[in-house]
Amino acid sequence: MIKKALSAIAIAALALSAQAADVLKVGATAVPHAEILNHVKPALKAQGIDLQVKEFSDYVQPNAAVQDKQLDANFFQHQPYLDSYNRDRKTTLVAVPNGKIHVEPFGAYSSKIKNLKDLKDGATIAIPNDPSNGGRALILLAKQGLIELKDPKSLTPTPLDIAKNPKKLKFKELEAPLLPRALNDVEIALINTNYAIEAKLNPTKDALFIEGADSPYTNIVVARQDHANDASITKLINALRTPEMKKFILEKYKGAVVPAF
Repeated sequence: MIKKALSAIAIAALALSAQAADVLKVGATAVPHAEILNHVKPALKAQGIDLQVKEFSDYVQPNAAVQDKQLDANFFQHQPYLDSYNRDRKTTLVAVPNGKIHVEPFGAYSSKIKNLKDLKDGATIAIPNDPSNGGRALILLAKQGLIELKDPKSLTPTPLDIAKNPKKLKFKELEAPLLPRALNDVEIALINTNYAIEAKLNPTKDALFIEGADSPYTNIVVARQDHANDASITKLINALRTPEMKKFILEKYKGAVVPAF
């Protein structure tokens, strides 16, 4: 009877121990965000954090899930996108303190031309259809001298804000995940690096042109205002911003993803 009682106590203790782990639910796009999060799981487990990563294939649902308290945080976006999302959806999501993790240099790709000098007048350019990433694409085109924008300082220009278009380029706005599939239908597609990598494109080798290291589009961890300073999220940030993680990012993505810490 004593042994049975001790066994029951041991089982109960193990159950309580398992329940004691803090569950942290974080949404992310598959590459590179979910890969990076999964890499820090063991470090967080050692600190009593059960990191559960939910993958998304678009840029809207991960924010909606955090806002609706289905998730504690997400990791997929940059500050201009978050600002645009909050403004359009009347939400108040915030970047977590010290939550700047990496930059994904934004690039232009083509299956039809190998050099910009071969771009014909009237060519069609595909860009993301959300304000922040669409604006990012136009800014990059302007830096290549293909267009001029009315306000060079704006981070969210649209095709209507093009002041000069000497090659009479046409613009096709698409959902960001669909841009790699459009490569056979347009002369150039401006593609977010996470979707480029998923499509087996190497930004450092395959891009016609790409953002420099001065890109302001740092990818951040995002949470609700009342949750941004929680201990579990702070531990996540600390785990993401270590020398070991910097080495992991540099070696795995070979310049397609650049640490921001």
